[in-house]
Amino acid sequence: MRVPVAAGLVALAVAALALTACGTGGDRAGDGGTVTVLAAASLTTPFTELAEQYMADHPGTEVRLSFGSSTTLAQQVAQGAPADLLATAGAAPLAQLGDVVPVETTTIARNTLEIATPPGNPAGVEGLVDLASPDVDVVLCASTVPCGKAADEVLARAGVEAHVVSREVDVTATLAKVRLGEADAAVVYHSDVVSAAGAVEGVEVPPADNTTLPYPLARLADSAAAADFAAYVAGPEGTTALTASGFLAP
Repeated sequence: MRVPVAAGLVALAVAALALTACGTGGDRAGDGGTVTVLAAASLTTPFTELAEQYMADHPGTEVRLSFGSSTTLAQQVAQGAPADLLATAGAAPLAQLGDVVPVETTTIARNTLEIATPPGNPAGVEGLVDLASPDVDVVLCASTVPCGKAADEVLARAGVEAHVVSREVDVTATLAKVRLGEADAAVVYHSDVVSAAGAVEGVEVPPADNTTLPYPLARLADSAAAADFAAYVAGPEGTTALTASGFLAP
C-alpha cells in the first residue's frame, strides 16, 4: 500500500485490527501510541516506507510524518511544535533547537551532492563548470537550508559561479523545477536523483569538490513508542531503506 504524503503534518494509518476479547493490544515494545516525526524533505521516500512497515508490524501505533526544510523544522521545534523525533540533513540545524535538548541523537545515514538534469540532459551539462554558462538555467536550494549551503560550498570549492535563476525552499521544490522542465540543472542530494527514478538524470560531482552530510536523528521524547521507532530507523531495516534510496550508510 502506498500512502500519499500531503503538505504539513501527515498521518499515516493502517486498517484497525480486531482486538482480542480481553481488550489487549500489541505486546511488543513500542506497540500503542503516536509518534510524531519531523524530517528533512530528502527523507520523504525512505521514511514513508519505514513508517508504513513499522505500523504494519506494530498494530495500534501511528507514525505521523511531516517533511520540509531541516532548518525550518528545527526552528518550529524550538518554538514549541510537537515532535517526538527530528531527522535533519546535516547537524547544523540542531543548533536551532535552543532550549530543546534531545534525549538521544544518532546518525542514521550520510548523503552527497549530485547535479540533476531533465531526461536526456538537453543542456549538455557534464560537470560543475557547465553550470556557469548563461545558457544553462540552474536552480539551487535557498542558501539558508542545508542543501543550499552544501551546494554553495561545493561550487565555491570548484571555483564555479553558477547561472542561478532561482532558489527554492527545500530540495524537493528544487528538484521539482528540473522534473517539470523549468530548469536545465539543479544541485541536489544524490538520494534525490535516485528517488526520482528516471524522472531526472544525474551528473556526478567529483569527490574532490563534493561534500558529505550526516543525517542525525534526534529523539525529543522519552516515550516507549518514540524510542522503539527511533531504534527501528537506526537499525538494519532503516539502513536498508535509506541505502536503497541512495543514502550512504552512517
